[in-house]
Amino acid sequence: MRLPDLIAQTFEEKFQSKPIIVRSPGRINLIGEHTDYNEGFVLPAAIDKSIYLGFARNNTGTCRVYSLDFEEEQSFSLDNLKPAKGWVNFVMGVANAIQKSGKKLEGFDCVFGGDIPIGAGLSSSAALENGVGFGLNQLFDLQLERLELLKFSQQAEHEFVGVKCGIMDMFASMMGKKDQVIRLDCRSLAHSYFPLELGDYQLILCNTKVAHSLAESAYNQRREECQEGVNLVKQQFPEVNSLRDISLPMLDKAKGEMSAVVYKRCAYVIQENERLIKTCVALDKQDLKAVGQFLYGSHDGLSLDYEVSCPELDFLVDYTRELPYVLGARMMGGGFGGCTLNLIKKTDKNEFIAAISAAYAHKFNRQMDSYEVNVADGTGLINL
Repeated sequence: MRLPDLIAQTFEEKFQSKPIIVRSPGRINLIGEHTDYNEGFVLPAAIDKSIYLGFARNNTGTCRVYSLDFEEEQSFSLDNLKPAKGWVNFVMGVANAIQKSGKKLEGFDCVFGGDIPIGAGLSSSAALENGVGFGLNQLFDLQLERLELLKFSQQAEHEFVGVKCGIMDMFASMMGKKDQVIRLDCRSLAHSYFPLELGDYQLILCNTKVAHSLAESAYNQRREECQEGVNLVKQQFPEVNSLRDISLPMLDKAKGEMSAVVYKRCAYVIQENERLIKTCVALDKQDLKAVGQFLYGSHDGLSLDYEVSCPELDFLVDYTRELPYVLGARMMGGGFGGCTLNLIKKTDKNEFIAAISAAYAHKFNRQMDSYEVNVADGTGLINL
């Protein structure tokens, strides 16, 4: 049974009413990593792995939410929303943000489940939050714009989940378009779409199945190192407010003032923004070979200069470099685990997955997972 049908059936069995069904996708990021909190550019896209949610009003003051994946029901009142434990925070956080904006909600029932691999860095949490916001907007005719809804998703992360994340994940999931990537300016939220016409090629993710505990402390440390670089450059160029404002020649002028590590961090972010702009030009020309080279350049910068890779990610990327049917690969996401993104020829897909899986298992005594992903539309209603 298709997931949307299963959601609808489960909903009717549990709550004896017919729901509206919302599909809310995960996301990939083609290039532009650790640029978001430096007010730079990112190039994400929504994918064809999604969370599906069923909603109906229940004419009470209570909300009942059932997770198909966890086989667990939680209920809460809209009158006194406070962070709790577990997945219900994603739902309550969005409801809280909507109410704080002055919009009125009433009791509702919800059933959700999905096929986004959890912990693979495909933003299942943003998909869930966007799905909740979009569903409640439809159910109660709140007439909120997509941009407002995705900001409520971010607010839910900050206030209920406790993660001070950027806006890219929510933006990509909500605003995605089929076969297009989004160039998002993380300073202004100005965005434009670029065609991702892959022809004989496709995107495959290889999941290391590694989640290093380093990620959070290293993330905060990188933010501080970037800010230190900005502060030092600002002494010579007072107009500078973020790495977005700094060119490599400007950074080089202040090089003597900063540690070698801070210089490397800042240089990576500046170069990654440049790579992203060049990737957009290459996509417009349908020059996939150039796109592949920029992916490798991004990985090398993340591994050597920003130092957020790990042996497993480096191994998976390095393995592809000599394969004639792979145009490019890089680690995707915050680092220290998660997935690599690979641009490979469709006809060689099975050979690729078999070979790289065996090599990875031999090297690390651990199984990796692989997923084919296609670029899809963002959050929306579906008809069964």
